[in-house]
Amino acid sequence: MKVICLGGGPAGLYLGISLKLRDPAHEIEIYERNKPDDTFGWGIVFSDQTVDNITANDPVSAQRIVDEFIHWDLIDCHVSGEVERSGGHGFIGLGRKRFLQLLHERARELGVGLHFEQEVELDDINTRFADADLIVASDGLNSKIRNTYREEFGCTIETRPNKFVWLGTHQTFRDAFTFIFERTEQGWIWAHAYQFDDSTSTFIVETTPEVYDALGFDTMSHEESAEICRKIFEKYLDGHSLLTNSAHIRGSAWINFPAVYCDNWIKDDRIVLIGDAAHTAHFSIGSGTKLGLEDAISLAHHLDSGKPISVALKNYQEERKIDVLRLQNSARNAMIWFENVPRYIDAFDLKQFNYSMLTRSQRVSHENLRLRDKNWLDSMETHLAQRHLGPAANDPLPPMFLPLSLREMTLQNRVCVSPMCMYSATDGLPDDWHLVHYGGLAKGGAALVYTEMTNVSADGRITPGCTGIWSDAHTDAWRRITNFVHQHTHAKMAIQIGHAGPKGATLEPWKWDPKILDEPLPESEQWPLLSASAVPFDTYSPVPRAMTRDDMDSVLEQHVAAVHRAQAAGFDMIEMHAAHGYLLSSFITPVLNHRDDEYGGSLENRLRYPLAVCRAMRTAWPSEKPMSVRISAHDWMGDAGITEHEALLIAQAFVDAGADIINVSTGQTSHAAQPQPGRMFQTPLSDIIRNDGNIPTIAVGNIYETDHVNSIIAAGRADLVCLARPHLADPNWTLHAAAELGYRGPGAVEQHQYFLGHRQAYTLAEREREAAS
Repeated sequence: MKVICLGGGPAGLYLGISLKLRDPAHEIEIYERNKPDDTFGWGIVFSDQTVDNITANDPVSAQRIVDEFIHWDLIDCHVSGEVERSGGHGFIGLGRKRFLQLLHERARELGVGLHFEQEVELDDINTRFADADLIVASDGLNSKIRNTYREEFGCTIETRPNKFVWLGTHQTFRDAFTFIFERTEQGWIWAHAYQFDDSTSTFIVETTPEVYDALGFDTMSHEESAEICRKIFEKYLDGHSLLTNSAHIRGSAWINFPAVYCDNWIKDDRIVLIGDAAHTAHFSIGSGTKLGLEDAISLAHHLDSGKPISVALKNYQEERKIDVLRLQNSARNAMIWFENVPRYIDAFDLKQFNYSMLTRSQRVSHENLRLRDKNWLDSMETHLAQRHLGPAANDPLPPMFLPLSLREMTLQNRVCVSPMCMYSATDGLPDDWHLVHYGGLAKGGAALVYTEMTNVSADGRITPGCTGIWSDAHTDAWRRITNFVHQHTHAKMAIQIGHAGPKGATLEPWKWDPKILDEPLPESEQWPLLSASAVPFDTYSPVPRAMTRDDMDSVLEQHVAAVHRAQAAGFDMIEMHAAHGYLLSSFITPVLNHRDDEYGGSLENRLRYPLAVCRAMRTAWPSEKPMSVRISAHDWMGDAGITEHEALLIAQAFVDAGADIINVSTGQTSHAAQPQPGRMFQTPLSDIIRNDGNIPTIAVGNIYETDHVNSIIAAGRADLVCLARPHLADPNWTLHAAAELGYRGPGAVEQHQYFLGHRQAYTLAEREREAAS
């Protein structure tokens, strides 16, 4: 097989090595535009796992690389002269120039052809290289091939806002990977620093565009810019200067990070993308080189499989895209965290700020930190406990078991059972099913148990099986449930009050045609629907009536009546449902609100009616009891819907109207939405609302592990965490989490009747922990 690699960076070189190792008869030629010793970076970073991968692929080159690595386990986080240090992180550094030299040496040994100072044109693919079986675009971030055929590769390049510059220094930062955050008169600026040889470190300086402009970096020469950075960070440099090797760059040496995403990596079954040509990962998690090397290993493996090249390329893409997307998502989380450093650094103390930074990618979790550095995590848990319980709390406490007070309601821990429709009521009345269901959940240890969306009228239901609270009979039925919960458990009960609006009159989900979401009832069984506008939820949905002023008054009164009944039924908290395309949400989202009066158009107008309902509910609810509002903080519909930029405005409006806490969900306002699902995928929006707006929040959405809950609370991304399906699978989820963590205390109170079962759960969990250690 003849393979031409266009680009002699790590990915292309390592592909050549990997192919030759598998079959020395392969003809591999690599063409690089620069000289052999040209390199415009400083150092590169690997994790220990990456070393394991390249060792398995080629022990010879891996050993040479390892012999020259600088290895460290510590991370230092400096903020204005104070420092937090944690260990067990396992990083390895090496100079980029030396790394390329080692790859050059190994490639030549194996017979790979290396051609430097070669400018390849696109026409060469079908002329000069017409006899090649495969063309590999390994030409990096600014790939000529990818940019020329950008549409065919489904490529999007997102230029991120922060500015950063690559510098070097002879201050070695020998002990640790070092983050330094300094406040200037113009704002915060920070450095990522790590040693890569005996006498040199990479020193990346990053800041927001506002601070970049205010400091005047755009008008400075490369040397002037480096000198200003030296002065800012001089107390960490021990008299060393900051060095620049960016003479090849015209204008400012500062750049914006380009986030590259490609849906397709293959063209004409003959051209394939690899490394930065196919994808980028933000430098803050140090994985760009890792991805390129692992691309090379995978591509070489599939090309050596004996299958046709077209099949091998497809298998390579399918295999790598999963890992790449997973890592890109983590890198994106980390990148966004650094873009919002002022949000966290001004809100958190140093220890919590460091925790937030360490867990920024969501790849490093709470328990992962315990494995890395138990002493540091114990100190973090103790620190949080003392903040919430006072200085007498001298022992580590899992964050999920910290108490929280909202008005005069105190919750024993931070776990909530999320609202989940059961579709099992008759005429809206909860019955024995609901008593056993909610009673079982309340016995399971969660501090707050939500009801399913409970509707203010029969015509406000989603399905005929939905619960309601529009009559005395409903009040009595709910009181039976709250009485059990209060008499036999430590849980509090919240009722979610809502109106289905345009999503009403549907079948129960288990009756749907699998191809029809929210399938309507037969026409003869439907009830009239209301919405902000006469817009059906989907093409097959009934058309709702656009609400009149009289309709608005009537539905508001129904919500107020529901609040009075909730109080009579003994609920501890109410939640107004203003999310997911239901009635109040249909006003907020432009996807469903097409009105041209004072209730449509601007966000202020779209919020007008939901806020009126919120204020009326708050007035009707006792002042000592809390109220939450659930919102869709993002519609996942691009500019056609709510975006994260409006999320905080929506949340703040409801807090101003009387809400004590915001339940931050997203989407479900259109079947055309394109969310970005993943674990804890809605939590970043809770983070924005909580830390930009100083608003208490509840995180919800694909949260299912003990680790998730502890990480969210410890990093200050939410105040409470709602879990739905995990509680259906295990009503005792919270008590099992306590056993898993070895926690015994007021945050996880077991039922006396079940004490033998809990004792066994703790014993078995302890044995598992001992076996794992």
